[in-house]
Amino acid sequence: MDYLAIDIASRESRKEMGRNLALRSVRVDRKSSLTALEWQIEIGVDEAVSDAPVNRFLPSHEPSAQSVEAPVRPAEDAQSFEPLLKALDKAVQQPARSTPLIAPEKPVAIETAVETVAREMASNADSLQSLRRALEAFEGCALKKTATNLVFGDGNPDSGLMFVGEAPGADEDRQGKPFVGISGRLLDEMLAYIGRDRSTFYITNHIYWRPPGNRTPSVSEVAACLPFIQRHIELVNPRILVLVGGAAAKALLERTEGINKLRGQWFDYKTPLLTESIPAMAIFHPAYLLRQPAHKRLAWRDLLALKQKLIKEPSIISNG
Repeated sequence: MDYLAIDIASRESRKEMGRNLALRSVRVDRKSSLTALEWQIEIGVDEAVSDAPVNRFLPSHEPSAQSVEAPVRPAEDAQSFEPLLKALDKAVQQPARSTPLIAPEKPVAIETAVETVAREMASNADSLQSLRRALEAFEGCALKKTATNLVFGDGNPDSGLMFVGEAPGADEDRQGKPFVGISGRLLDEMLAYIGRDRSTFYITNHIYWRPPGNRTPSVSEVAACLPFIQRHIELVNPRILVLVGGAAAKALLERTEGINKLRGQWFDYKTPLLTESIPAMAIFHPAYLLRQPAHKRLAWRDLLALKQKLIKEPSIISNG
């Protein structure tokens, strides 16, 4: 019993000593805190910006973006989203469609002011001569400012056979006629093998002015010329249309494939003013064949297909 009493007294003594030390530390901390607060008041501190002091000179104490709490939205803000969330839940819970969605055939293009003017001027032309005058007066294509001549057309527009190329080169720009340079001479030689010369076909380009340095025409330049070449084809109204090169084929057929996929096939060319569609075929441009002579074999195959098509069209003028 004596040992138990001694142990209990010892524990009570230790507790008392702990309380005394705690009170003493509180007095020390309180005194030091009051001293620090008086010093801050003396140096001009008059506002507390945080519950805990922050040393702004230490980068590690700078609050990060993650530590900043997002403001709590009022309850009414959350309630305003409830209809949207319910609609979203309903849409998610609906069964999937059994039939695939059908995409539109092609995106709706927005016509620019230049294209609108070009279309109006072209549609007002009722002959090749008036179309040429419209092009001479048209100021919506930047290529006109750097070109020497308008390259309109050459050959026989009444032949029933029409070729449309890409853009004039240096020789065409100087002479004002399409396909008169090296590429034109190669095309004439190719067509001579199937019994054709410029008295038995008509030829033009879908771009009427030479691009500087023979660069590729821009999208806006092609769009500015497109109404005129469409009207050009309507006025000639050929029985067969041949598109020379990938640029002309893609622009007039509204296709995205390259010439290697488009060549040798027959397409139906249509415009709102044509009474019936025109059979159209794309062929390699002679300039391309000069760079890739191995493809002359495919070009010859296309010419033979054209020859067979011409045989079936007796109304087309021939040398025979």
